[in-house]
Amino acid sequence: MASFPPVASLVRVLAVCQKEVIHLVHDRLTFGMVVMIPLLQLVLFGYTINTDVRHVPAAVADQTNNSFSRQLIADLQATQVVDFIHGVDTPQQLEALIQDGSVGAGLFIPPDAERRYYEGDRSTGQLLVDGSDTTLAGAVRQLGNFPFIPGGAVANRDSVPTLSVRLLYNPQSRAALFTVPGLLGVILTMTMIMFTSIAIVRERERGNIELLITTPIRNIELMVGKITPYIGIGLIQVSVILLLGSLLFNVPIGGKLLPVYSACLVFILANLTLGLMISTFVNNQLAAMQMSFFILLPSILLSGFMFPFVAMPDVAQKLAEVLPLTHFLRIIRGVILRGEQLNGAVGDLLYLACFALVFLIISTFRFTKRLD
Repeated sequence: MASFPPVASLVRVLAVCQKEVIHLVHDRLTFGMVVMIPLLQLVLFGYTINTDVRHVPAAVADQTNNSFSRQLIADLQATQVVDFIHGVDTPQQLEALIQDGSVGAGLFIPPDAERRYYEGDRSTGQLLVDGSDTTLAGAVRQLGNFPFIPGGAVANRDSVPTLSVRLLYNPQSRAALFTVPGLLGVILTMTMIMFTSIAIVRERERGNIELLITTPIRNIELMVGKITPYIGIGLIQVSVILLLGSLLFNVPIGGKLLPVYSACLVFILANLTLGLMISTFVNNQLAAMQMSFFILLPSILLSGFMFPFVAMPDVAQKLAEVLPLTHFLRIIRGVILRGEQLNGAVGDLLYLACFALVFLIISTFRFTKRLD
């Protein structure tokens, strides 16, 4: 067996290390990832992520409408857990606002609330809470034990009546009902972006771009042809996740398959076109995967998948509104957990459709520019 002099071996190792360092320095994308990924994680986790739920949009149906009920509303608002942004007349209207996602909680104050309070035998009112977000629901339902004492009139009471809490859509507070629809969006985001982000790059690395140039196919036709097979793959993934979610975690789907698949189809298109655009900016598959990860991380952290959306700062919420996953999670959780119809999510669906169209156009022009 041949022996290797230690000094000569070390020289060769250092030569290889020098080559890799030079490569990393000239690879701007990789060098940028070295700095940007830790920076992004630090900012997202340290600044934007906040598990202390505050300022949850809420509505109130005040059928007492006197100084007693107004003080109750003001004291609950002072906790900063809820912000009463809507006033309605009936508890049915409260439920409607919660169902369409306009608010996360509703306070019903019955006409005899003041008498109930002083008699002390029943709850003063009822707090309706959207249980589709378990973290948000856990924070808001604590207001049911809110120690309300108007003007100190009952300071000598042994017990203070509380608000009864009614948890809508997920009365058992099962985490799976909240997590599985979110995982559907995360998995589609990860796979769809990654698939198409390497599509054009793979053609370039294999030398097929020159062949495509010589064909009469137009750029838009090439882009559409690239993403079409992955639409079917995405729908297969949706079917697998929904089936396993129903069998393993008892996530209710029922007769909601049409709106679920319709929302997933638009979301798949948005992610495929985003991945396609990435592929026009990079030169190799490794760089494409790095860029995909760079988009996936903010999507998971800011979309409301892991942390309550309402607990994030305004800047983070505005950034999250750009991400397709944020809009998809609103749609899919509304459909699966709250029984919404797609006509209540027109704004989010329209955004996803426009997102897909815009990025398809950008990808087409970028591909033309790269060929020139």
